Amino acid sequence: MSQKQKVRWGILGPGSIARAFAGGLVHAQSGQLVALGARNPDKPDYAEHFPGARVLDGYQALLADPEIDAVYIATPHPQHAEWAIKAAEAGKHVLCEKPMGLTAFEADAMFHAARKANTFMGEAFMYRVHPMTKKIIDMIAGGEIGEVRAIKSSFGFAMPRFDPEHRLYANDLAGGGILDVGCYPVSMARLIAGAANGKPFLDPETVSGAAHLGESGVDEWAAAVLKFPGGIIAEVSCSVSLVQDNVLRILGTEGRIEVRDFWFATGHKGGTAIIDIIRPDGKHDPVEISESGWLYAFEAEAASLAIQEERTEFEAPGMSWEDTLGNLRVLDKWRKSVGLEYEIEKPALRTRTLKGEALANRSDRIGRGAIPGLAKPISRVALGFEDFRTFSSASILLDAFYEKGGNAFDTAFIYGNGITEKLFGEWQASRGVRDESVVIGKGAHSPLTYPDVIARQLDVSLDKLQTDYVDVYFMHRDNTEVPVDEFVDAMDAEVQRGRIRGPFGGSNWTRQRFDEAVAYAKRAGKTAPGALSNNFSLAEMQKPLWPGCVASSDDEWRDWLSDRQVTNFAWSSQGRGFFTDRAGRDKTGNSELVETWYTDANFARRDRAVELAAKMGKQPIHVALAYCLHQSFPMIPLIGPRTLWELDDSLEALDLALSDADVLWLRDG
Repeated sequence: MSQKQKVRWGILGPGSIARAFAGGLVHAQSGQLVALGARNPDKPDYAEHFPGARVLDGYQALLADPEIDAVYIATPHPQHAEWAIKAAEAGKHVLCEKPMGLTAFEADAMFHAARKANTFMGEAFMYRVHPMTKKIIDMIAGGEIGEVRAIKSSFGFAMPRFDPEHRLYANDLAGGGILDVGCYPVSMARLIAGAANGKPFLDPETVSGAAHLGESGVDEWAAAVLKFPGGIIAEVSCSVSLVQDNVLRILGTEGRIEVRDFWFATGHKGGTAIIDIIRPDGKHDPVEISESGWLYAFEAEAASLAIQEERTEFEAPGMSWEDTLGNLRVLDKWRKSVGLEYEIEKPALRTRTLKGEALANRSDRIGRGAIPGLAKPISRVALGFEDFRTFSSASILLDAFYEKGGNAFDTAFIYGNGITEKLFGEWQASRGVRDESVVIGKGAHSPLTYPDVIARQLDVSLDKLQTDYVDVYFMHRDNTEVPVDEFVDAMDAEVQRGRIRGPFGGSNWTRQRFDEAVAYAKRAGKTAPGALSNNFSLAEMQKPLWPGCVASSDDEWRDWLSDRQVTNFAWSSQGRGFFTDRAGRDKTGNSELVETWYTDANFARRDRAVELAAKMGKQPIHVALAYCLHQSFPMIPLIGPRTLWELDDSLEALDLALSDADVLWLRDG
């Protein structure tokens, strides 16, 4: 975009905050309001509050308008993610009202959409780009009050009365103070802590909160304590049913700074504000800040300039993507500590994707194939998701994996003390995809590795998974003190009951033990084990990551797997970071990487992966996963992305077609 051409803005959701932004645009130099999308386009007051703007019928009409470059999203909180993602996919730049999303997981998905579209996306904290904020940052960085030790910040007001339909009290609109105004003191505390440490922002080490949850289940007043690296402690509070003083206080070793009503800086239409520096002896050294610019004009200008300069995010002290994600992670922890989960984040109401669409197979990006013993097709990779603890966060990744063609899901009785199974059960039930899914179940992890445990744990697992069977089953560990025939009997019994309907076997079993199990099954007329879940990677594991783990990457294992055509559901197939910049011959800070993967032979393999990746226009980690997919025996690598970017990045490996010579060269040189 030419720097001389003004950014043409559209407003999505023409409420009161949108009016403030529109007023700011009038006083900005680099942007202009062109249109607004409204669900009720016939309201008579649009001409008054948005003079000169075309009124379009609906939000989608705004995104489809070729005369719009950027969209300001001012809908209720739960709609932010949906429309920001849709806007980015439509090629529009986005300025989204705070909070960016309900959680850091939602915001990450929004930024991923902007990353793919190469469009600007930013969170609208108007105070962050006001000159007064820069002045305070400079004071802190310059040592005006010595070393910062504590921060106290509040943003609270009292609504005239409780109204369950009002957005600030409505549970289905993610009401309450933490998301609506608590985000301000948190963002300020992180900004000041960062300035005190020479950084754009700093994230706290710990967050502990308290709140009063009112009649509608939202927080009406709340407080939290944030402890930062280096010892800075911040006390933050917010409310929608309680008037607070709304004073920013920054306490240092040589005085303190106080600013009243800081969030509005010098006022909506410009004016004067005081930064009060109070010395240890009580002396006041007020600094007067006069600014004629409108509060929201600074925000509109900063976003417009970023778009003109083809940047995808704000510059500091505006909210960069990482700044926004860090802020929301604090709000996530604050909400968790007070038990605030909105009904719209739970399975009963969150039945659609983050874009508000019904779940569907939208591509064959991942692809599916067949493995011995499984009647239904299975995706080329299986998704592990044990890092998630809430339905709303896990469903983002599960939805994306499914829509790209994935249908294999790795679960286990032990993961998250059962949370992973529970989340998957809620997801598959809410989406109606159980029949198509390949559910991998695991049980009998040490120390409870006994035959009778298999059925008892499977009872619990199936209940949480909300199904009456698993498609693939593994004992999570082996216990060589128990005769293998007892384990085969126990798993075969579950096959006969219809609770295991595909291949079963052992995770972290040796070749000898597996062969013994197959031989016994044949003698006894039982169902024989048909799959393993052992480590397999281009890098050979030297030391077990966890007790009882078995790697199957060496020559003897490859020959054995190839001869028997046993499917290996390979964990840590990408070397847990060994094929990324986290590893290197001179990088010895990560003890797990060093102890598990650092050998001359593995570094030689890594060097070859780097070389081949450069030739193929990919990354070494893509080559490492492709190596697993090009073996002479059935292989389903287990991948564990935590974000949509990591998922898409892993799937880059599917584009690589390695020859037999490539595979041999990567392995042996």
